[in-house]
Amino acid sequence: MSQELVHQLALELIPGIGNKGVKQLISYCGSASSVFTVPKSKLLKVPGVGNHLANTIKSSDFIREAESIIESVEKIDARIVHFTDSEYPKRLRMVYDAPNLLYIKGNGTLNTERSVAVVGTRKATNYGKKITDKIVADLGATGATIISGLAYGIDIQAHKTSLKNHIPTHAVIAGGLDRIYPSVHKKYANDIQDEGLIISESVPGAKPDAHLFPSRNRIIAGLSDVTIVVEAAERGGALITATLADSYNRPVFAVPGDVGNTYSSGTNKLISTQKALIYTGIEDLIYHLGWDDQNKDEIHKKLPELSYQEKAVYTLLKDTNRSLEIDTISLLSQIPVNHVASVLLELEFKDLVKSLPGKKYEATL
Repeated sequence: MSQELVHQLALELIPGIGNKGVKQLISYCGSASSVFTVPKSKLLKVPGVGNHLANTIKSSDFIREAESIIESVEKIDARIVHFTDSEYPKRLRMVYDAPNLLYIKGNGTLNTERSVAVVGTRKATNYGKKITDKIVADLGATGATIISGLAYGIDIQAHKTSLKNHIPTHAVIAGGLDRIYPSVHKKYANDIQDEGLIISESVPGAKPDAHLFPSRNRIIAGLSDVTIVVEAAERGGALITATLADSYNRPVFAVPGDVGNTYSSGTNKLISTQKALIYTGIEDLIYHLGWDDQNKDEIHKKLPELSYQEKAVYTLLKDTNRSLEIDTISLLSQIPVNHVASVLLELEFKDLVKSLPGKKYEATL
């Protein structure tokens, strides 16, 4: 059992820190283990850490609880991925409210070349199911992995069609990995693990309570290059996922439906209010995402040889597709601020990055 992992998990268990606080503590102290060993005076220099929280950390007895959770994860043949791990999904790393760790089970990879969320109502119509079948089959031809939530309706249809066509698919669930909900989908959850993953941010044994589903939706959106909403009423989890994806600067597509149909009202409204692009076929998605392999190869040919850190920073800015402050770049890339500055300068010399007012940077290519 890795002691660093024990300390990473123990930090998550301490009340009053939060996702951002954990990242800051690790960034300032160098590792999760160091957070528990550095002098209290150093902890107090971390933004947001007051005397009470510092005392809680120094007197923390969450280590045993963390060890117990890790044992329970190993018993169900799952594993924990922390945001400092190279395996942590790069798409999710760009999301401001991403979880610090994930519990995963299966044989898939978190960093697929292409990733698409397919979501919708739990009360899918025959039309919605047929459209989902077509969308998933077409996406499979592009090499995309399908992301959804294992729920009734459109979600499970996306997973079932993926399995039928041997397309990798990941299911993000609200409860613990050993508490599949709904239970009738356990069979599909087991099948998914052959080529894909079951993913959760909840500890084993956690019940899939209602408040966990919106949080689950942000992971679905954050793991994906694009979100496609097939059918949805004016309110529901699918629209929450679409809203989150939009807030992450990820494209959203919606399938148009019959006017007056309850489960077309949400998708039609997304399109009419310009919150989503209209999806009429796979060509729409390929065009808007630039999934043109020839064009992609040409771009890579233009990239000069980069060092490991240069590649990490450039990829971060490229995948984020927006400007970032130097402190944020340091935090997300796990490269010290003083090193990031020189890396950015080298990337500027190579015309791959440009500086903006407010000490912000963005990728140019």
